[in-house]
Amino acid sequence: MMESGNHLVASKLIRVSLHEVENHLELSLRQAYESLEPKLRPPFSLEIPDPQEYLELNRAIVYGVLCDSDSRKTHIKHLHALVADGYAFFTSLLVGIVVELYGKLVDSAKEQMIWVTKEMIGVSSVGLEDLLVYLLRRIGSGDYGDENVWLCSELVSLFLEEWDCLLEDSPLVLTSALYGFLRLLAEHCKVSGVAKLENLKRLEIKFCVKMFREQMDLCLKIGRDLLRLLLDLVHLSEFREIWNDLFVNFDISRIYKSKTSSRYFLLRITPEMETQLRFLLGNVKLGSHKRHQIWFLKKFLLGPEKETLLIDIVRFICCVIHPSNEIIRSEILPRWAIIGWFLELSRHNQYIEQGVKLALFYDWLFFDERVDNIMNVEPAALLIAWSIPQYPHITRSLLEFLLHLVDTQDTNHRDLVARGVASTFREIERKGVVRSLDVFLSNPAVVSDLKMKLANLLSSHGEKVEVERVDK
Repeated sequence: MMESGNHLVASKLIRVSLHEVENHLELSLRQAYESLEPKLRPPFSLEIPDPQEYLELNRAIVYGVLCDSDSRKTHIKHLHALVADGYAFFTSLLVGIVVELYGKLVDSAKEQMIWVTKEMIGVSSVGLEDLLVYLLRRIGSGDYGDENVWLCSELVSLFLEEWDCLLEDSPLVLTSALYGFLRLLAEHCKVSGVAKLENLKRLEIKFCVKMFREQMDLCLKIGRDLLRLLLDLVHLSEFREIWNDLFVNFDISRIYKSKTSSRYFLLRITPEMETQLRFLLGNVKLGSHKRHQIWFLKKFLLGPEKETLLIDIVRFICCVIHPSNEIIRSEILPRWAIIGWFLELSRHNQYIEQGVKLALFYDWLFFDERVDNIMNVEPAALLIAWSIPQYPHITRSLLEFLLHLVDTQDTNHRDLVARGVASTFREIERKGVVRSLDVFLSNPAVVSDLKMKLANLLSSHGEKVEVERVDK
């Protein structure tokens, strides 16, 4: 119930507490429905509505579809009869609800949201891809509750059922679904003995394998991170076959060199999490950041099953949040500092820690200054450099991991990986991310063995490093 003036008005769309401030979007939809309810029943008016009335009718029909399942088909027929914008405004309202209100929606409204999304697929509505992507972002990581498993199952089923329509009209959204379900499947495979997850895993495998077997060229549009996700699934026979096929039948070096679009890194980050991360890294000063970090931890990362999110968060920060020069020069919490904190949170789980480090360094391995963005590799460089004085164990751990990756990530393409890492070091020096590579090569706090390995790597890939430069 919500208080509105002197009246208590029930919302059929969302769950609300007594003293909660009314949500503007929900209020606008409900008021449109209440004021236009007589016009929402057949026979419908044959008059063409004016622009303002058209918007109000769309709002009313959205509310009717989501709150009145018995009349949903009538409402949709009404919409089909009056639509004049390719369903753009109607779909934008659905997107707004998924972004702002999804967590508060009553269960029946969530069910209607899936139904009406299928209707929008059927008419190829303008903005459909945004709607599907935001629904994918609503699948929680490390959440095996009934509601989340239901949403995941409904969406993977939707992508299978609507395959032909989506392939014809919105093929790129299938790559978003593939990215999301590969990541979720890797997480679900870590859990055994949960009956409701077994059927979900079968559906996820079915969809992902179908994508690879029938639309490999489409899959490859994801770029290099497709291989990072597959690495977590090669223990499953279906994906081991796909992995082997890729390395036999495709030019893997071209995939490595293909940068993954930033839109994919949003897929495992909820809208609320994105808002908070952008706030932390755009407004909070270093020194007053700890209480904000603790709040973020309690809100999004409580429980060991949530740790898998750390991998996605670090990749998101590296590849999506690129602060302006003004913020970089200010006292605002830098990306490397919060990533250092996330790394510390992952230390007691080796699988998560390795995943976080790979997410941090992945673009280093294939870096090409003509294609790749220095901002994707900057956080790792600064974390290594700034940890030297007080946290040399972090510097050592990161350099050891990076140099180990050069030798083990892909032995058939070791030269490509070594060249990528060497290019990254040269570029961070050239662009002034670090003043000089001497911070790594001549620093007594960095162990000699690591300095020598790094010097050899740089020397063998275009950077002549004097022996004197390495502190023996």
